[in-house]
Amino acid sequence: MATTHKTRMLIIGSGPAGLTAAIYGARAGMEPIVVQGLQPGGQLTITTDVENYPGFRDVIQGPWLMQEMQAQAEHVGTRMLWDTITEVQFDGWPFRAIGDSGDVYEGDVLVIATGAQARWLGVPGEQEMSGKGVSACATCDGFFYRGKKVVVIGGGNTAVEEALYLTNHASEVVLIHRRDSLRAEKILQDRLFAHPKVSVLWNKAVERFAGETGLQTVELVDTVTGEKSQVATDGAFVAIGHAPATDLFKGKLELDASGYIVVEAGTPRTAIPGVFACGDVMDHTYRQAVTAAGTGCMAALDAERFLAERDFEAAKG
Repeated sequence: MATTHKTRMLIIGSGPAGLTAAIYGARAGMEPIVVQGLQPGGQLTITTDVENYPGFRDVIQGPWLMQEMQAQAEHVGTRMLWDTITEVQFDGWPFRAIGDSGDVYEGDVLVIATGAQARWLGVPGEQEMSGKGVSACATCDGFFYRGKKVVVIGGGNTAVEEALYLTNHASEVVLIHRRDSLRAEKILQDRLFAHPKVSVLWNKAVERFAGETGLQTVELVDTVTGEKSQVATDGAFVAIGHAPATDLFKGKLELDASGYIVVEAGTPRTAIPGVFACGDVMDHTYRQAVTAAGTGCMAALDAERFLAERDFEAAKG
């Protein structure tokens, strides 16, 4: 039998944004429910070494950090439920979400923290080498390649920005692009081409990431001639963009051209009063665990204020 779960604050997603919102919401007495989704804990559960989350002098493990966040959220009164939301209804209060299990979740406010996923190439060796030389986040992992040679795959703003960032750490950065021109903004291209540490391999597609215990070479094919080649490297960064997990909200909330939820500038507020978005689902610029946690805090604070104002108006009659 399907069950209806009711709460003052319903949170969809259980990464740093969702769990931080839950911690603040629980401490405000809203008894939040977190529906964890397909990847409980978010992207950090597939991230090994984390060195840039404040509060830890030594390298910590992503899965451990998310376990601790969840334990903290539960300790202060959050209910964690294992389900995947397949439908949302915003046409009245309370907001409703229907799970794959058939259960119904009702919340006086809704916090969306469904995150985003890096787009991958889908070539052999990519997933096997993830965390062993292959990454999708230069800001997260660039520090581990100080004085080493790295490659960046892609041709848009993301790829060029990652390549330029990596010049702060790596001794050599090779940008690999499957076409003969970049899609990135001209000012970024000018900076890239002027940098002495950067070189570009044009018309090259990645066929395979290879190595013994870790990445050693990237195998390429020329997209014009079909000629095979390879480049030796210590690390490879796949930078072909991110895909926000917003399919559930198409036609229900305003999304930008890249699929991210549109919020009021500087806030987690969506166009629907009482519906808030936080973390990577609305942030196409920073995409860091610490910024996700920050916007989760903002969402919870705004949600608490929203409910307080609504309750006050209702009490006045």
